[in-house]
Amino acid sequence: MNQTTDRPAQAQRGDFAFFETMTLRYADNDANGHVNNAHYYSFFDTAVEGYLRHQDLRQVLAGDISTPVVASSCRYFEEIAYPATIDVGVRVDRIGRTSINYLVAIFVGDETLARAQGTFTTVATSRETGRPVDVPVAFCQAHP
Repeated sequence: MNQTTDRPAQAQRGDFAFFETMTLRYADNDANGHVNNAHYYSFFDTAVEGYLRHQDLRQVLAGDISTPVVASSCRYFEEIAYPATIDVGVRVDRIGRTSINYLVAIFVGDETLARAQGTFTTVATSRETGRPVDVPVAFCQAHP
């Protein structure tokens, strides 16, 4: 974070190794002519799922375990509007005992600075009890 403001440093494309590419739809725009803020969270959710599948980690976080989203945030730096193709960068930012915090950022075209970025936090829970459980060892080992 910048010491003079609460605004985080703008993420750069080079901060990420994985990207989920999405084509914006006309329906993503709102009456103001840009992507409605609620859609950004859908982009984050889709990109994190894409990351897990690409890394062959979806099955590690399945079966007896569920990983509901418990917190998310988004900072907007510049508008995004249809028509465009976006790349949503995803990286694991922190693994706690029961939680996983992802950093996500949206880039348009070949731009190097994020137009928006945020966090996406899930908690490993037992499907049977709904109570938090440890993040699986296999997931932790995949993110040394």
